[in-house]
Amino acid sequence: MSLLEIKKLTKSFTVGDTSTTAVDNISLIVEKGDFLSIVGHSGSGKTTFVSIIGGILKPTSGEVLIDNTDICSLNDDLLSEYRNIKIGFMFQFASLLPMLTAKENILLPGIFGSNSHRNGEDKAIEYLNIVGLHDKVNSYPSQLSGGQQRRVAIARALINNPDILLADEPTGDLDEETEKDIMDIFTKINTEKKVSIILITHNTDLAKMSKKMLRMSHGKLEEV
Repeated sequence: MSLLEIKKLTKSFTVGDTSTTAVDNISLIVEKGDFLSIVGHSGSGKTTFVSIIGGILKPTSGEVLIDNTDICSLNDDLLSEYRNIKIGFMFQFASLLPMLTAKENILLPGIFGSNSHRNGEDKAIEYLNIVGLHDKVNSYPSQLSGGQQRRVAIARALINNPDILLADEPTGDLDEETEKDIMDIFTKINTEKKVSIILITHNTDLAKMSKKMLRMSHGKLEEV
């Protein structure tokens, strides 16, 4: 059984008399251990698409099946649980809380998890080691570079053992060397932890580092 199956997904927005289709009848299967990248121009529908997968937006029509359950049919409580346990989110900005240390920022999602073992300090330290910040456990965001803050955000996204990591332009404002470092971390967690990754990026060179590159244009998705 597939980890994630998307069936005929469509999302339209209406403003006044104007209707825009951001996601247009997309079907996609994601297996455990997949590493997909999606490239496309701004406004092509990439962020809307991953927001639906993450349970942030409801589609106009279609299904998002995980564990054979359509998340689009879940109530708010179950949808929150899905986001907390099944999905890890990473965005362009790290959005760390400035009054918390790196370790404490990583532990935040565990507060809302249903399993106590998921929010142990040993796991936070394990992921800090994975992202190369073993010496920054008690550092505050103001003491970290932009790339280091992004690494903490990766560790935070993984603390609840998600099946899927959704990364939306996670290297958008970083230099080329740091971008490469972040992609190396993604490859490592995909290979060693078997976390499936869906990466949104405008950078085709980065996208080529994934196992499969897709292109989104006018709400349509196709393999490159």
